Amino acid sequence: MASKKSDRDTITRRDYLNSTLVASGSVLLGAAGPMQLLAREEWNGYGGVGDYSSSNGNTWEVMSDGHKIRDHVFEPLPADITDTNETFDCVVVGGGISGLSAGLFYSRKTNGKKSCLILENHAIFGGEARRNEFEVGGERVMAHQGSAMYFPCLPGTFLSEFYRSIYIRNEDFQYQEWTGKQPEIPVGLTPYFGGGPASAFFFGPKFQKPEGMLLKDPWSRNLEGVPISATMREEWLRVRQPAAADTPVAKEHGDAGSRYMDSVTLEEYLMRAHGVSRETVRTFLSPVAGGGSGLGADALSAYAEFAADVLLPWDYSKQAQMFPGGNAGVARHIVKAMLPGVLPGEASMTGIAAAKVNFQALDRVRQPVRIRLRSTVVSVRHEGEPERAEAVKIVYLRNGKLYSVRARSVVVAGGSWTAKHIVKDLPSDQAAAYALFHRAPCLMANVALKNWRFLYKLGISEFQWFEGIGNYTAIRRLAKLDGIAPGISPDSPVVLTFKILFSSPGLPLEQQVIKGRTELYSTPFRVYEKRLRDQQTMMFGAHGFDARRDIAAIILNRWGHAYLAPQPGFFFGNEKHSAPGDFLRSHPYGRIAFANSDLAGIMDHRMSIMEADRATDQVIGRG
Repeated sequence: MASKKSDRDTITRRDYLNSTLVASGSVLLGAAGPMQLLAREEWNGYGGVGDYSSSNGNTWEVMSDGHKIRDHVFEPLPADITDTNETFDCVVVGGGISGLSAGLFYSRKTNGKKSCLILENHAIFGGEARRNEFEVGGERVMAHQGSAMYFPCLPGTFLSEFYRSIYIRNEDFQYQEWTGKQPEIPVGLTPYFGGGPASAFFFGPKFQKPEGMLLKDPWSRNLEGVPISATMREEWLRVRQPAAADTPVAKEHGDAGSRYMDSVTLEEYLMRAHGVSRETVRTFLSPVAGGGSGLGADALSAYAEFAADVLLPWDYSKQAQMFPGGNAGVARHIVKAMLPGVLPGEASMTGIAAAKVNFQALDRVRQPVRIRLRSTVVSVRHEGEPERAEAVKIVYLRNGKLYSVRARSVVVAGGSWTAKHIVKDLPSDQAAAYALFHRAPCLMANVALKNWRFLYKLGISEFQWFEGIGNYTAIRRLAKLDGIAPGISPDSPVVLTFKILFSSPGLPLEQQVIKGRTELYSTPFRVYEKRLRDQQTMMFGAHGFDARRDIAAIILNRWGHAYLAPQPGFFFGNEKHSAPGDFLRSHPYGRIAFANSDLAGIMDHRMSIMEADRATDQVIGRG
C-alpha cells in the first residue's frame, strides 16, 4: 500500500534550502583558541558503522590540522617537505561536491588525456555531502551529515543532463511503504517540518508551560490554543499569507526586487512584507528563516532566502527527493562516473548506493583522475610571476608530514575560509573580496531511535519547538536503496536529525559566527548528548518516551564553517564594495581558479556543480 502524501511533500524549494549544506572539504579554520579545543574522544564521539564511520563531520584530526594553518604553523614553509616528484595537469583542492565535479568536468573536457589530482582532507570524499549509518536491531538506517536535498531538474537544462550522465534517474527514487498493522499516518520524505496533519508544535517553560504543551496540526487550527498573545498570534499567521502588495519581490536575478532584498536584512524584509514585529520574527521564525545560510534573519541579506528560487528553478510538479544519506548519494554518483572501480558494481542508483568504497582505487598511478584522502592543503603558490608561471606548487599535510606536488593549473574548490589562507600569493583585490565572506557553524546531530511508537500514539511524525537545542525534526520514509528496509511502521528504527544553529540575534554577524564557533569547539560530546536526550525528554517524556530505552545511538557532525552567511550587499554590492562572489568568479588568478557554492551566496549542491563547471573552463582556457 502506497503511503499517503503529507502537506510536507509539497513544500517549496526555499523551505528545503533551510537545511542544505554543501561546502567542499579542504581545511578547517576556526576562531577558538587551542586551549579551548577538546580531546579527540570528547570531540568526535561515536561515528556509526560503514565507510563513513571515521568521518563524522569535521573530525578532531581535520580540525587540528586546520588550526595549524590558522595559527601560521607553516609560515614560512619548513625545508623538510617531501617532494612526491608528481606533476599534474590540474590539482583540485577539496573533495566535496564542487571538487569532485571539477575533477569529473576536467577529465571529460580533456577527453581523459590530461591528469588531475583531487586533494581532500577528510577520510572519505564528499565534503559535507556525507552520511551517517547505524545498525539498529539488525536493520540499517542512515541520515545525512550535511547536504540533504536533490531537486528534480527542468528537462533539457544543464543540470538535468549532468545528473543523467552520472546515473541519477528521478524515477528510481522509490520510498518505503507503510507496513504497520496500525492505521497509517502521513510520513514525509524529508527531515523538515512542513506543517501537515501529522505535525505538532511544542511549548515549554519559555511559554509558561513547565509541564510542556503539544499542539497538533497547529496551522489547520489557525494557532488556536498557542500560549502567546493575540497580537503575536495574528502576526505569526500573517507570515503565511502573501507579502504586502507594495513589497519588492525578486523575479529575476539582478532586477529591482532582488537588489532591494539584498539591501536589507531578512528580518527587516519580513517585518515590512508581513507587518510583523521584530519579537515575532526572532521568537518563531529565526533561525529557521535564514537557516539555509546558517544564521538568523537579523544578520542576513533578505535575498539569501530567495536567491536559489530565482537562480535554480526546478520541476515543482515533482517532489523534492532525498537519498537515504542525503547528498552523499550525489557525491557517490560523481565518483562512480569518474572512477568506476572506487564503487564496484553496476552503474545504477541501487548499485552505487550499496557499493562498499574501494579506497585503494582512489589514488592509482596512470588513471586520469586520482583522489588523495587525509590530505590537508596548506599552501598553493605560483612558481614565479603568476601571469607568466608555468606551474603551481601545492603543499599538503598528510599523517603529520608535509608533501608537495606541482600542477599546471589549480581549482580551489574549498570554501572561502580555506582559499584566503592557503593561496599564498593572493592579490589584494581577491583578498579584499574574500574578507567579505563569513561562514557560520552548524552541528548536525543524528539520533537513532529503536522505534517511534511514542510519536505514533500522538499521531505525529514531525514537530517544531522554540526553546532548547535545535528547532525541528521529522520521521521520514527512506528511499529503498542500499539495503534499506522496504517498509516503515511505528516499530521501525528511524533517525531523527537535529540541525543546530548558533544564532545570537542582535550581535553583529561576525560576532555571532565567532560566538557560535567557540561554543561548537568547546562543548564535549557528552554535554551535547545530554542536551539532546533532555530536549526529547522535555517534549515527549510525558508521552511514553524514555531516552535510555528508546535511543540506540547519537552521532554528532561538527561543521565549523558550514554555511556562507551573506550580509546585505553580498549579492550585488553596495556603495562600499562590489559583489565579492562575482569578482572572484570573473577574476581567476594566474593558473588558479576558484569554485565553491559560496561564490554564489547559495549553499546548494547544484551551485557547487555549476561553479565547478565554470572554474574548469577557466583553467583549461588558460592552457
